[in-house]
Amino acid sequence: MTETQRRIHRDTGDPAPRDREVPTDTSAVPVLERAIAVQVRALRRATGLSVADMATKAGISKAMLSKIENAQTSCSLATLAKLAAMLDVPVTALLRGSDNGREAAYTEAGNGSVIVGRGTRVGHHYELLGALRGQHKRLEPVLVTLTDKSEPFPLFQHPGTEMLYMLEGVMVYGHGEREYTMRPGDTLLLDGEGVHGPHDLVRLPIRFLAVTAYPDFRD
Repeated sequence: MTETQRRIHRDTGDPAPRDREVPTDTSAVPVLERAIAVQVRALRRATGLSVADMATKAGISKAMLSKIENAQTSCSLATLAKLAAMLDVPVTALLRGSDNGREAAYTEAGNGSVIVGRGTRVGHHYELLGALRGQHKRLEPVLVTLTDKSEPFPLFQHPGTEMLYMLEGVMVYGHGEREYTMRPGDTLLLDGEGVHGPHDLVRLPIRFLAVTAYPDFRD
């Protein structure tokens, strides 16, 4: 079996990630056709229908549906409407991903913006790993490095949900009335409204990734 065949037949254990993949052989296809192909295929698989069954239910030919799923044809509005009705989704759901103007933030290692004034202490370093504008400002990824056993430790409280992923060192982290011993590879998901922060720096240096998801109403 070739490397390409191994990739095609790989067993991920969960089909969902593969459903999100953009077909690798459609790079020269217009964005709209490629987006429709991805959405139609993913939604059909979610219903458990075969190409033939879905084509019959939607009132189009199997060959046409196959071409749509492989981005080999421009889909008419009438056909889109039939597919959307059959899948019980709005037509706009089949166009998701057709907008190329999507923002991304890339931060090279060590080049994140240093955050000052949110609990910073001697030996406590907070590095913002990226930020998007507008509604996407809801997510804040920060690399936290603790290199000094300074006290009192900073405590935090904020709207939203926070995830901590331990990268290096050992610490006891508190949330509300509970404490958690965090070691490399450990994850803590917490409600930001509860007072939280490090209680004991057991083994330095300590590094962990803190990702905060703020609610929609946050300015």
